[in-house]
Amino acid sequence: MNSEASLIWGILFGSFGFAYFIYGKKQKKIIPLLCGLGLMLFPYFVTNVTLIVIIGILLVVMPWFIKY
Repeated sequence: MNSEASLIWGILFGSFGFAYFIYGKKQKKIIPLLCGLGLMLFPYFVTNVTLIVIIGILLVVMPWFIKY
């Protein structure tokens, strides 16, 4: 169950990350670009499902609060 849940959350946050990455690249905005990269890469290094969800949510909402 743990690996299935981490896989599903990783795919979900990776999809958000891809969208943020493309948006940041086209608009030349660094925060969405970096959050997108982080969202696509961090599930490879974090195995705890709770940490995946917490880090993923933080990275998804970060561009809304940090305007650069």
